[in-house]
Amino acid sequence: MNTDKVVQEIELVVKMAISAWDSQNTRVDKLIDQLSDEQLLSEIASGKNRGVYLLGHLVAVNDNLIPLFGFGEKLYPQLGAVYLTNPDKSGLTESSVSELKTYWKEVNAKLSQHFSKMQAAEWFTKHNSVSEEDFAKEPHRNKLNVLLNRTTHQSYHLGQLVLLQRK
Repeated sequence: MNTDKVVQEIELVVKMAISAWDSQNTRVDKLIDQLSDEQLLSEIASGKNRGVYLLGHLVAVNDNLIPLFGFGEKLYPQLGAVYLTNPDKSGLTESSVSELKTYWKEVNAKLSQHFSKMQAAEWFTKHNSVSEEDFAKEPHRNKLNVLLNRTTHQSYHLGQLVLLQRK
């Protein structure tokens, strides 16, 4: 087996995953820049989450990647209670649309900065929510798998946010 070829293929897989992540971020960026505050403050569908809640949720999920991958502390830890552990319209103090748009860009800029410095092999290492013992049994619980999962997660919510364009 040609070791150089295997390394190149691993690097290609990582590059494809990061490219998909970047593509989803760009799509969300473009959409939230197009949507008015009024649109983002409206419900996706009657009785469902508002766009602003989904944006806050996406920011909080991405912010969680910072400590999960060992890049430091969350930038906006206050978002977790509002956008992750409680439902929309829970009565908790929410961030404004403009704040969430800024947070979105800042969290993703920090992640991109760290991602660009990572070597391909680092993507196959454990993240901080899995123990050494569990990782030894389940090596697929690595950083790359989390990135793939979060990319799919963003895509799902992007599909919901697109519905706000009709409002």
